[in-house]
Amino acid sequence: MTKNWNTLDITLDKKSTTDGLIKIKLSQSDYQPKVEEKIKDYARKANIKGFRQGKVPHGVIKKMFGKSILVDEVNHLLSHSVSDYIKSNNLRILGEPLPNQEKANQINWDIQDEFEFEFQIGLVDDFTYELSPKVKLKSYPIEVDKKVIDDTIADLKKRFGEVTHPEVSEEGDNLHGQVLEAGSETPVSAHLELPKLNKKVVKDFVGKKKEDSIEMDIRKVFETDEEIGIFLGVSPEEAKTKNGKYNFQITSISRVAPAEINQELFDKVFGKDTVKSEEEFLNKVKDTIQGNYDRETAHLLDHEIQHHFVDNTKINMPDDFLKIWLKNSGGDQITDEILEKEFGQYKESLKWDLIKNKIAEDLKVVVEADEVKAKAKAMIMEQFGGQAFAAQLGDKLDDIADNYLSDQEGKNFMKLYDELRQEKILKTIKETATISEKPVSLDEFKKIVEKHNH
Repeated sequence: MTKNWNTLDITLDKKSTTDGLIKIKLSQSDYQPKVEEKIKDYARKANIKGFRQGKVPHGVIKKMFGKSILVDEVNHLLSHSVSDYIKSNNLRILGEPLPNQEKANQINWDIQDEFEFEFQIGLVDDFTYELSPKVKLKSYPIEVDKKVIDDTIADLKKRFGEVTHPEVSEEGDNLHGQVLEAGSETPVSAHLELPKLNKKVVKDFVGKKKEDSIEMDIRKVFETDEEIGIFLGVSPEEAKTKNGKYNFQITSISRVAPAEINQELFDKVFGKDTVKSEEEFLNKVKDTIQGNYDRETAHLLDHEIQHHFVDNTKINMPDDFLKIWLKNSGGDQITDEILEKEFGQYKESLKWDLIKNKIAEDLKVVVEADEVKAKAKAMIMEQFGGQAFAAQLGDKLDDIADNYLSDQEGKNFMKLYDELRQEKILKTIKETATISEKPVSLDEFKKIVEKHNH
């Protein structure tokens, strides 16, 4: 049994409200009983040449393994003692305690029987937040206009339409072929969607046949690096370097005849007999679009809530400690440059976690295991076909959910637990704060999101 921390000589030296030093002094009586117990256990199990198993003298084991047993036991004692001390004293720390390696490296394990250790900790000072109707937030529901519905239906008709391969290209066609950069000898496969091209150059690709070659200035055909990257099959970064003349040779032409609005299209889009008339189809399309928009609106509101509380809640944080801890835990991957660039964002995320935790603690936000399992079952049903899938499985759905939640050493359980907890915290905030709604168009919403991200 590990020795209880409160029987050890442990003190906390608070340098400030956010920085502290845990000091531990160990005497022989703190660790020796456990060391002796392990040496005896080694002696019983050791298989050493020249001795019968279980008959190796205590002194031989101590000489061969004594130091490593001592080091292991002291480290074990330190780890548990520091953790227990922090919990028992309700210390709100960030990161993990950082051992004073310089001090530890000076220990002579061969002759010392008393040891001193130090652990640097980053503390969070107590803080307050405001959660009341005085907290003003704004939500932006997106309105579904007729043009969006018409465009969506046109896209669905095209997606589920019949593909033909005409001899001569027209404006709405797709051209498939090989593209060759001027001066290069290696063509790459590519395709052009004529409806998406710059209107001024579409005429250059109309009236063409299979095997025809077209010389094109890539910067005139496409307007963005992303489009060039997709066409050439390269990253947007590499696409930035591409310009000048390219030769495109057509290998095939495809044309989509839009599907008719009938029961066959309804079934392909929404499943058999889900909708049975054009009116139901239009309403279902609108509801689907509205559902997607509502999720975007809710997502933005969640971010607005986070920004509001992070910006309006004062928390003293141990910045210097956090930077040291991040560098130590990240190894060579965390350079000074990366730390300088990303620390502000990391600190904001950490601050939001602290605020959420305090809200959950103050308002008794609790997530039960049954709720996590219900969320897992809902997620599995959604992935594999909804209620019909659940009906087929019957009681087996419970077993599938249990297996998922126990997989990856419980990480799946904790992921869903954290998601549920966050949902409940945000729901509590939304129910308490004053949220005004301002309906907007999709374009207006995109501008708000862009401004929010900056």
